[in-house]
Amino acid sequence: MHSDDLSGDHPHRSSGAFFGRRKGKKLRQHQSDLIETLLPRLAVDLTQPPPARLESLFAVPVDLVRLEIGFGGGEHLIAEAERHPSSGFIGIEPFVNGMAKALAAIEHKQLRNVRLYHGDATDLIGWLPESQLARIDLLYPDPWPKRRHWKRRFVQEKSIADLARILRPGGEFRFASDIAHYAAWTLRRVTATAEFTWTAERADDWRKPWPGFESTRYEAKAKREGRAPCYLIFRRTDAGRLKA
Repeated sequence: MHSDDLSGDHPHRSSGAFFGRRKGKKLRQHQSDLIETLLPRLAVDLTQPPPARLESLFAVPVDLVRLEIGFGGGEHLIAEAERHPSSGFIGIEPFVNGMAKALAAIEHKQLRNVRLYHGDATDLIGWLPESQLARIDLLYPDPWPKRRHWKRRFVQEKSIADLARILRPGGEFRFASDIAHYAAWTLRRVTATAEFTWTAERADDWRKPWPGFESTRYEAKAKREGRAPCYLIFRRTDAGRLKA
């Protein structure tokens, strides 16, 4: 994802692999310390079986669990976790600098409703149990604009099926991008499935961010450069529910 990477040195990931580097600028000492001390306490351990209820992953009682894929610098993830203390948040980010920023914010705000995964999204998604997430956010993923690289985009038929498996009926998959082609690509592929319906009823539903959306530095940069973001919300259907 490149949601908060302004240097262009963000790792790129497809539905099965990373492309690019996992680390940018040298971390400050305290950031390095957080990677060594706080991250292990918050990290989801994929060597263990998933719990029967994802809510049990958190140090505080939570009513539901959400997932953010590729949280960049963590602005949106941290803001949502602070705004919704009774919800649990799992954030995925392979880029070590973004992970360090999120850890610093979690420490500063003393958040206890966040768990993290520092690695490939497909590994965590494959580990998660069926039909337990209330919402999945994918904000400003790398668009891979060259046609020969489109297979590296996160949104593919396989990844859509994977998201449908872990979302509960009525749960939402939310997607934002400033690249019109990627937004159209996502809309076409997600609405082609029986597992999701697009919730938009009017143009403003995709032209304007949903209520409470926490903008990121990347989005601000996109707007300065004249790229209009698109915001898509898809709801998990009951009829299209996948079998275990």
